[in-house]
Amino acid sequence: MEIQIFSSLNELNESFTEWLKEVGSSGKQITVALSGGSTPKSLFSYWSSLPEGEIDWTKIKFFWGDERCVAPEDSESNFKMTKEHLFNNINIPEENIFRIKGENNPTDEAKRYGKLLNRELEQQNGTPVFDIVILGMGDDGHTASIFPHEIELWNNENNCVTATHPESGQIRVSLTGKVINAAKNVVFLVTGMNKAEKVKEIIEQPEMAEKKYPAALVQPDSDNLYWYLDEAAAGKMM
Repeated sequence: MEIQIFSSLNELNESFTEWLKEVGSSGKQITVALSGGSTPKSLFSYWSSLPEGEIDWTKIKFFWGDERCVAPEDSESNFKMTKEHLFNNINIPEENIFRIKGENNPTDEAKRYGKLLNRELEQQNGTPVFDIVILGMGDDGHTASIFPHEIELWNNENNCVTATHPESGQIRVSLTGKVINAAKNVVFLVTGMNKAEKVKEIIEQPEMAEKKYPAALVQPDSDNLYWYLDEAAAGKMM
């Protein structure tokens, strides 16, 4: 596990982008699972501001770690947020974008997307392998759309599951733990003091935390786990 703490969101965005460029420096196409939320939104806006050619977008295939079951033009859609803050502003081939179709029947879409991952990604022991999975974390310790009240979904044998938001009841499609932990690199982007308590618990008391928080179950087989934190999110750590 590697933990980096930044004094500003802009520094976090810059550092993560340099790391991404390093991962993609071989010139081969890389596969990335995106996250929703305010921190990725800031990252996507930063990517949009880069000089053309600094990142070769034709070499990146984009997928999602989770999606809300809404239409792609709905303000709740992770795809819509990414489109507005990134895809509309860069030259990226349509065929490099693999969205979860939130407008579809959720159970059918979880199956469809799971099959798509098997088709588009390399596999190890029958599990699709991303080059990079980007994750956020909620202040309840959830990640992707696996919430504490449904923590058992983490170990589901399928690539994707349907999950339910504990308060709104909104249905979502999410990657499962086996796909997240099979990735070559997993990166948490976490900002804000409302996350500090869970960050401390997950990093300093992992054995206790993994019984309660899906985010604590992120333990990639590759051991390549990165935490990019701002000072507020890291504020309660020793």
